[in-house]
Amino acid sequence: MEYGPAPESDKAAMEWVDGGKRKFGPYVGGEFRPVGRRKTIEVTAPADGRALGATAQSTKKDVDDAVAAAKEAQKEWAALSGYERAKYLYALGRAIYDQSRDFEVLEALDNGKAFRDTKNADMPLVRAHFDHHADFAMLMDNDADFDNYEPYGVVGQIIPWNFPMLMLAWKIAPALAAGNAVVLKPAEDTPLTALKFAEVCDEIGLPKGLVNIVTGDGVVGNYITSHEGVDKVAFTGSTEVGRIIRKATADSDKGLSLELGGKSPFIVFDDADLDSAVEGVVNAIWFNQGEVCCGGSRLLIQESVHDKFIEKLKRRMQTLRVGGPLDKTIDMGSVVSKAQHDQVQGFISRAREDGAEVYQACETDGNFIPPTLITNVSSNDEVMQDEIFGPVLSAMSFRTPAEAIELANNTRYGLAASVWSEDQAKANALAAAIRAGVIWINTTNQFDGKAEFGGYTESGFGRDGGKGGLLGYLKPKTETAIGQADVSKPKTEYKSVAKRDIDLTRKFFVGGKEARPDGGSTRNVINDKGELIGRVGIGNRKDIRNAVAAARSAEAGWSGKTGYQRGQVLKFAAERLSKRADEFARTLAESTGCSEADARAEVDASIKALFNFASWSNMHEGVVHEASNDKTAILALNEHIGVIGITAPNEKPLLSYVTMVAAALAGGNTVVTVPSEKAPIPAMDLIELFRTADIPAGVVNTVAGSPDELAGVLAEHNDVDAVWYHGSAAGSAMVQTKTAESNLKQSWVNNGKAYDWDVLAEKGSKHMMRRATQTKNIWSPSRTGVGLGGGGSY
Repeated sequence: MEYGPAPESDKAAMEWVDGGKRKFGPYVGGEFRPVGRRKTIEVTAPADGRALGATAQSTKKDVDDAVAAAKEAQKEWAALSGYERAKYLYALGRAIYDQSRDFEVLEALDNGKAFRDTKNADMPLVRAHFDHHADFAMLMDNDADFDNYEPYGVVGQIIPWNFPMLMLAWKIAPALAAGNAVVLKPAEDTPLTALKFAEVCDEIGLPKGLVNIVTGDGVVGNYITSHEGVDKVAFTGSTEVGRIIRKATADSDKGLSLELGGKSPFIVFDDADLDSAVEGVVNAIWFNQGEVCCGGSRLLIQESVHDKFIEKLKRRMQTLRVGGPLDKTIDMGSVVSKAQHDQVQGFISRAREDGAEVYQACETDGNFIPPTLITNVSSNDEVMQDEIFGPVLSAMSFRTPAEAIELANNTRYGLAASVWSEDQAKANALAAAIRAGVIWINTTNQFDGKAEFGGYTESGFGRDGGKGGLLGYLKPKTETAIGQADVSKPKTEYKSVAKRDIDLTRKFFVGGKEARPDGGSTRNVINDKGELIGRVGIGNRKDIRNAVAAARSAEAGWSGKTGYQRGQVLKFAAERLSKRADEFARTLAESTGCSEADARAEVDASIKALFNFASWSNMHEGVVHEASNDKTAILALNEHIGVIGITAPNEKPLLSYVTMVAAALAGGNTVVTVPSEKAPIPAMDLIELFRTADIPAGVVNTVAGSPDELAGVLAEHNDVDAVWYHGSAAGSAMVQTKTAESNLKQSWVNNGKAYDWDVLAEKGSKHMMRRATQTKNIWSPSRTGVGLGGGGSY
């Protein structure tokens, strides 16, 4: 049966475009600026090439003015109660709902996506996201989870072209709810709905300057990310651009969240409902023309049903309709531009040239690409490793669950995955083992404003949505600087030798054993009195490599323990430190020159920190969300990050070291640590304590040496998942830059500032646990389902 066209009228949308004389300037301080003599960027409908208008290439002055307007507006906005902010957020959602048809058509024209998807998925999610964050704003004044936090101030936001209005909502709603002001740059290809949203801000009376929209290309994005008045940057887009932004913000105090690319596996077991799984594939990769960061682009099918499933999938592909985006009967529209079309076609052509089999059920022209299935590939082929960002699915088989896990994790990304099986226990085991931020069981592409969304490794860090996404727009008061960090170098000459009965050269601790430095070199440790009090090894790249290997080997065992079990081990460590408190206090006083009373207070605080994080290890639990439309259970689990590299500062050398190590271990991580350069002995004396506290070999590894040199090695090591560095401003920038050049690992740096470690160890402990873990959301519906065209649960 053939379907006739059912076009949606574009009259109202084009009247809006014509009302702006088809030229749109930036929206700054509550007003649209005339285009004037600014350069312009043509906006065309990718489906048919017709001109929709032109937007201004915003100037540096436009961005300067937008930041200034935001800074001024934010002061009063942050002073409002959560209730007052909630009223505005609700009004934004309501106004968007009232004008939803105009937004839906405009989005389809501007992006090329199917009107059916903008109507059934994008815009309902947009409205709901503002509603959810109105609720968050309303309750946050009385929610203990937000204690000891404050707004960043001015947030710079850069969004992509695949979900223009939805990404705007994901960014602006939490920023406003948290008390920030915004300078947002939409993608140059799809700016129109963001500009219409600016009109909505005027209509509901949002304070002027609170939201600013600056249009233009990547140059404008650079103005935002490098602007001294921007306090946080939030970016959604490609991993390549994410690296650039990470480097651009490396030498600043800016907060940063990155939601980047993906190469998500879609795993089908032989006991799955195959017909439902086929529909899941359709929604996983051909929804939104495959221009979805979490799209299920790697199909892994159990060998026994591989051929049968491929046959079913090809039959379903033959029924998919590709056509003009305003035709309500089509399944797929056009990709966003000719450049994107050519890029996707390049992947398809190279796969065919390399011997893969390419199946397409129809032919297309222009910027349209048919649903594409590529088979006869291996796991390391380009189409199985690189993000294509188009309607292209690559498929291969697996035999066992273990092989499925191995193939699923054979990627530099970690955004999402979908698992299909009627065996819930097996599906749960896969969900736990796959390294990704979102796992869908017998469903796919589900989203909810209550649930966090974001990935691991090169899929970025930070979260959109949920309480975690909102916390990303708040900075911890417990990390307020109390001065400049002590980055002076240790003394090299001594006046006398402290009396010792035995040789106290401290060795490294790697894989549960003492180890000598690879280079064989040691250095003197001299206190403020000029006394030689010991020697420590000088670590190098190979020492770090060995320590990382030991930490990685221990990771599965340590993270596999329950939080209660890890907490018991930390309590054992606290008990042993308590028994040797006087000894450690003497060593600390001798090392730092502090008074005996201050040394004992630091040791006592370290003991308390171990007990504190032992308790957090047991109590830092996940939550269960209820999806907004069907009561699907969404399990939000606090998962460990992996191997964390830690360099301790010279301030409070024992307490700072213990606080970071205890937080990391409580979260289920293993660590490679570099103690304070000036006073390394107190931390290195913990080696014997770690041994007797039942901490498994390889969980804690210690290498002494130059913090900057060793932190650089940790930052560029692809088997390290996070680096916590506390040292100089230059060292902080170096770490951030090197993480951008490697696997985009998470980082926490002090930018040359000194922190109050007594505060961090106690009041800041909840936030430390958030640093030590990352949220994995597992969607586990009571029945098999595929969502609303990938658009979520609304």
